[in-house]
Amino acid sequence: MTQHPENIPAYRTIRMSPPIEPVQALADVTAWQARDRYPDVRFAGGPVFGVARERESGGWELYPHFTGMAPQDARDAMGAHFRRMAQDAEQAGDAAGRAQCLRAAETMDWEPVDDITVAGTRYRVVRAERFLRTGPVGPEPPRPTDPDTGEVGMTYREVDPAGGFVIDPGTVTGLSDGILTMELLGAVFPRGTVPEDVHRDAKHAAATHPGGVLMPASFMTVERVGGRWLPNDSGTSCTPQSARDGLASHLRVMAPWRLRLDDAGRVAYNEAADRLDAEPGNQLSVDGRHFRIVRVERLIRIGPDGPETSRPSDADPTPPVMVQNEQLRAQGLLDENAGATEGDNTEIDEATRRFEKLFLEEQERRAAAREARRTTRGTPGQD
Repeated sequence: MTQHPENIPAYRTIRMSPPIEPVQALADVTAWQARDRYPDVRFAGGPVFGVARERESGGWELYPHFTGMAPQDARDAMGAHFRRMAQDAEQAGDAAGRAQCLRAAETMDWEPVDDITVAGTRYRVVRAERFLRTGPVGPEPPRPTDPDTGEVGMTYREVDPAGGFVIDPGTVTGLSDGILTMELLGAVFPRGTVPEDVHRDAKHAAATHPGGVLMPASFMTVERVGGRWLPNDSGTSCTPQSARDGLASHLRVMAPWRLRLDDAGRVAYNEAADRLDAEPGNQLSVDGRHFRIVRVERLIRIGPDGPETSRPSDADPTPPVMVQNEQLRAQGLLDENAGATEGDNTEIDEATRRFEKLFLEEQERRAAAREARRTTRGTPGQD
């Protein structure tokens, strides 16, 4: 039977309107132009996870740092939030509220809970699928209209644009984003390209959560390997400069550590990171490797009960913290007094020492850079 527009559930609607504000209009035009140069839309690695609370006025509000690579990352963040709520309740003299928040935090320590009500408010682990545009010239880099005001090496202080974002299909969006939302809602991993349970869960989600909204764009580093652009391990970032900072840190710490580079071998990587700091760009080559900062779209699916949470097939390798402790204790790897027992594998110890050395060097370099900036500006105090 044909379903008339007035009978379509609110969570399945996408409200589109031509933007009025000049900045929004320019962003909408830029987004439409990207469809020509980067016509293909592909999955950008696995999903990401964050925390949201249901609002009394409708919709769900996201909390900052929507960057969890596994559902447990978001559960840990939720537990930390409940402990902050407990501290606020204690300062307000609300003993009952403090106890309720601590009970919720303890639940998160022991159980893989994705949906919980605390102090009359519902909280949920929210799942977002990641996509990127690509074309003959490769994946799409950041757009000129993407906010990119972060200072080199200081983007850890940036405000996450996902923080405070409201998941509400009733919110009006631009024409380009609305059309993209419709396209992404139909995107499912083809059978045979992913494990069968991943394909099955994706098909199920399309039926149970047929609506969706686009989050603010995020950014990440990809590397060209064997003719393909693959996600790098420098993380998901909220601005292009934050992604560049992540790549620079990768070049100074993670890459030399994994490649077991000596001081001479590290020179090229350090110089490449310095170039990226001095002349921020979206492409970088070093030692025959090619990196690019790319723009990533994030889609949250919506159903009758709100945004989609984690799926059974989502990779979730780490259990809740107290379950981890119990497992380590059962294996004899956790000493109540001394912490983790020392292993006999000298290779692991040596690897740890090498990583610590690189990490500390990077910390010292950042501190020196911050001090140089303060001296140049003549502004005392700390950043």
